[in-house]
Amino acid sequence: MSRDPVPLLPRQQDEDIIVHRDEFGEAELKKIIRALNLKVTTQRLAILNSLHEGRRHVTAQELFEKVNVDHPEIGFATVYRFLRTLTEGQFVTEVRMGGLPARYELNSKTHHDHLTCVRCGKICEFENKTIETLQEKVAKQFGFHLTHHVLELYGVCPSCQTAKQK
Repeated sequence: MSRDPVPLLPRQQDEDIIVHRDEFGEAELKKIIRALNLKVTTQRLAILNSLHEGRRHVTAQELFEKVNVDHPEIGFATVYRFLRTLTEGQFVTEVRMGGLPARYELNSKTHHDHLTCVRCGKICEFENKTIETLQEKVAKQFGFHLTHHVLELYGVCPSCQTAKQK
């Protein structure tokens, strides 16, 4: 049985992302840092602000590039280590598919899943109660108590389908 290789996703553009955005104030971002038992520093706040204010679903490299514009003193290793800490503390979701670079997003206040276009990289966030209920049933069938999950669906978006037909 042959498996299709995981496609290399293009770097997404800001206008290609459909999101419903939660707003976090500086006080909430500081609470996240303190909840990790870390000192609130300018560097950590800058990284969290960039993750919050920028587009979602970024790689560590993309986040570093954004942070580096205003804070050239912050190195890639600092950004990556803090992302790991945020992920371990469940304040950031890390999504890995195959050999692709991990993508990160600040956890939203409401759960959502993703549809990603394998041609242009557009990411559409969605919520579907039927899918959520089905996942709970599957977990129960196998004796699991769900703590969390990430659902990533890959395909070709309507714009790319139309472009291919022309």
